[in-house]
Formats: sequence, structure tokens, C-alpha cells
Amino acid sequence: MIQSFKPKTKLDMKYVLNPLAIYELGQRSNQEDSIFPVSGEVTAEDRLFIVCDGMGGHESGEVASQTVCQTMSEYILSQTSPEGAFTDEQFNEALNAAYDSLDQKDNGAAKKMGTTMTLLKFHSGGCLLAHIGDSRIYHIRPSERYIFHTRDHSLINDLYDIGEITLEEMKTSKQKNVITRAMQPNLERRPKADIKHITDIRPGDYFFMCSDGMLEETDDSDLLNILSDPDTTDDEKIQILTKVSENNRDNHSAFLIHILDLIPDNYTKEEKGKEESPIESVPDNRVMTAGTRTIERKEKKSAETKEDKRQKRRLPIVKILTFAILLFIVIYAASFILLKAIKGEKEHSKTNHQIENTILQE
Repeated sequence: MIQSFKPKTKLDMKYVLNPLAIYELGQRSNQEDSIFPVSGEVTAEDRLFIVCDGMGGHESGEVASQTVCQTMSEYILSQTSPEGAFTDEQFNEALNAAYDSLDQKDNGAAKKMGTTMTLLKFHSGGCLLAHIGDSRIYHIRPSERYIFHTRDHSLINDLYDIGEITLEEMKTSKQKNVITRAMQPNLERRPKADIKHITDIRPGDYFFMCSDGMLEETDDSDLLNILSDPDTTDDEKIQILTKVSENNRDNHSAFLIHILDLIPDNYTKEEKGKEESPIESVPDNRVMTAGTRTIERKEKKSAETKEDKRQKRRLPIVKILTFAILLFIVIYAASFILLKAIKGEKEHSKTNHQIENTILQE
């Protein structure tokens, strides 16, 4: 069973990942998508993932996507540490290097080559997401039925924002492949990437990044249902995603990245040895990890919090009962005093009456 674990914001983390790739031609005659790491060479040690979709119908779309993918990956891997911090400034330096490489490969064609770009970089404080165009990055948490994706830089999104078309019309619009932002050579103004930082990453989460060709026959609800199925493995999920997109017309490429675990950066071998020691009692004979230990502390704190709440709920009841008892005692005492006073008055009246009778007889 995968445990949910939310790390502290300031705690540096290392990730245990299971990344898988899809790289399909579709019904095109050439492949204009480029991905990093390349298909067949993805490993659990990778922390950088890039998907670029060469602009269909443009000259040398595959050259543009390959150039951006290669330049950005080489720059980031050579200039940053795999598990260390990764900043917006470092990303933008890599992006500018890619633009420079595109400028050098400009063939002077009237219709400039171009590409979309999506990048996902895991680092010690979370992950950085960046994109230009309509290739997407998803963050999915099956345990909460939560799904987020980046916003496409597309004409239909702009038309929807100003109320010109509806969500249903967006799905069938002839303009749905028109993008408003792309990476091209020798532009007077280089389009900037939208950047998002995610620090709330938990075991069991998925990141899914893809070119738009993956989504021809798949929407957000389909994707959420496929990744939320507890009875399928990651390999089976990739097979399902490949199967549902096998008739897609466009090239389609994607990475599915499963977060298996998060480990604090200061988690030493000595601490790991202590936690795996048979002296400690571990439920269900499972090896205790930093994640499960944190969860136990949370569960203990949660149990204490529930007990506090129960005690707080009991306090008003105790107060009411105490007040009722005191009120009963006061009423009883008052009744007793009143009855005694009435009885005394009667006895006094009777005595006076006897005295009067005695006087009359005399």
C-alpha cells in the first residue's frame, strides 16, 4: 500500500521514481516530437524530463524539437546538480541557450521552423514545471481524485477566455491546433515560458507530460481513471495509454512518472540501519522508512487531537450536569426552608388560638 506523505516545505527531499516513456509516430510519415531522456534510456535516476513537439506543417519541425530538447538537457545537466536546487534563473539560462541554438540553425525559410516545449525538473525542494505551447504537464493524485495540468498557449483558450466559444465548441473547433506561443529562431521577442513550482509531492502521485497528439482521444477524466486504477501496474497503465492512442493521427509522446517514495536529504545510512533493526516493532513486518515513520507521528498526533476534541465535547456536558445538580440542591433547600416556615407559622397560629380559648374560659 502506498502511503501519503507531505514533506515539510523547508525539508530537502530525494525522490524514488518510476519513469516510463511513450514515443509513437501515429499516422504521420515523420517523427517531429523529441523527448529527453530518449525512449529506451529512461531510468529511475533521471530527474529531468523534456517533451518537444515540432510544429506540424512547418519546415524542419523535427530539427527545432531536437535542437531545443538537446540544448536544454545538455545545459541543465552540465550546469546544475541532479538532486540539488533548481531555480527560475537556471531554467531561463537553459531556455536562452536553446533559443541561441535555434538561431544558428535558421535556414532562412519564410515559414520558420518551431516547436513547443515542456520541462519537468525534480530538485531538492520539489519540482519545476515550465511550458511553451500546447504540450502539457499533469500532476495527478489518485488518492484524492486530484488532477492539475498546465494551461495551453492556444487560440481556442484565448477565445474561450473572452467568451467567444464554449467548452464543447473547443473540442471540435478547427482552430484547436493553432498555438499562440512557440519557440522559433531569430524572433524579435522570444516567448517566455510559464513556470510553476510544486512542493506538495507525495508517494502515489503521478506526473504525466505529453505532446497534444496524446490527447486526441483522451480527456482529463479518462487519464484520471486510468491512473487511479489500483489493480494495474505502471507498465500496464503505459500499455493502456498507448493502446487508447494507437489510432491517433499525430505523433504522440509522453512521460509517465510515478512517485514511489520521498526520502529526506539528511536521511543517513545509520538512521536507515536503526529503522530496519529487528528490535523495533514494525506493523505487518514491513521495513520502516522515513515516510512511514513520519506518518506514524502524524497518526499519533491525530489520535491525540481526536482525544482532545472528545474531552472538549465532554466539558459542556459536565458543566450542564453540575449546574443542574446545584440548581436541584438550591431548589430542594429553598423548598425545605419554605415548608418549615409554613409549618412553624401553623404551629404558632395554633398556640395563639389555644391561648385565646384559655383566656375566654377564665
